[in-house]
Amino acid sequence: MSTLRVPQQVPPASEDCEQLKKAFKGWGTNEDLIISILGHRNAAQRKVIRQTYAEAYGEDLLKELEKELTSDFERSTLLWTLDPAERDAFLANEATKKWTKSNQVLTEIACSRSSLERLLARQAYHSRYKKSLKEDVAHHTTGDFRKLLAPLVSSYRYEGDEVNLTLAKSEAKLLHEKISDKAYNDEDIIRILATRNKAQINATLNHYKNEFGNDINKDLKADPKDEYLAILRATIKCLVRPEKYFEKSLRLAINKRGTDEGALSRVVTTRAEVDMNLIKEQYHKRNSVTLDQAIKKDTTGDYEKMLLALVGHEDA
Repeated sequence: MSTLRVPQQVPPASEDCEQLKKAFKGWGTNEDLIISILGHRNAAQRKVIRQTYAEAYGEDLLKELEKELTSDFERSTLLWTLDPAERDAFLANEATKKWTKSNQVLTEIACSRSSLERLLARQAYHSRYKKSLKEDVAHHTTGDFRKLLAPLVSSYRYEGDEVNLTLAKSEAKLLHEKISDKAYNDEDIIRILATRNKAQINATLNHYKNEFGNDINKDLKADPKDEYLAILRATIKCLVRPEKYFEKSLRLAINKRGTDEGALSRVVTTRAEVDMNLIKEQYHKRNSVTLDQAIKKDTTGDYEKMLLALVGHEDA
């Protein structure tokens, strides 16, 4: 479900590198040229461009971009140019350092990536930061947040579609009992969310709704101000309906009180090659304007052009 508009005839990486080198030369940076190349290359192509650039010029393309670009355009371009696993490692490290109880970045990485993607992100984290992601999550978070997030980031759940309906019924009942008792941090709730495959969780939550009348997230809204419950709801939404989770993230990032560029850049760069079409459909349905229109209204200049290229806008 990628929205990325990659040209049918992509020039060789060496040609892209020559053009990028040209964009950095002269009196000013040619931002449009940078967008026309990097904004229209997939992850594998961007990786080859980085390798070829280093071989041809003895320079790190990321450092060049950092030197030449500024502000939100710089951040979105750097995030995009990173390999997806490196990007997740970088975002996760940033999230642990700036940890707040309302920070949902770790939840996103833990719940919307496949087991292999999480494993690659953990390896990239080891390699870049010389420690484990689980170790940093455990160090920077506390209490119930640590209890939930540490197993989520380190889980390697089965990716198949097999469902055990007997188990779904018994675990739906168990979840309902724990939630009715307000035992939101119970190890059984965390175990189910951190270990079961997504199809199994879906079956369990469907049974929960059919049997007990409410969507589980409705029952987890007992205290709207409770930040742990907010993370628990985000975990569930991210696991079973990631497009709805990310639509909401974008809606909150692009709002009347001002744009949260950090969230906007993160969601666009991490989902452009994954499920952006689904997110865009959801966004249009929920907000009566297209995501492209919302981005045009709320951003400007090169940052706007880069985001529009990544969400697959026709003219970008």
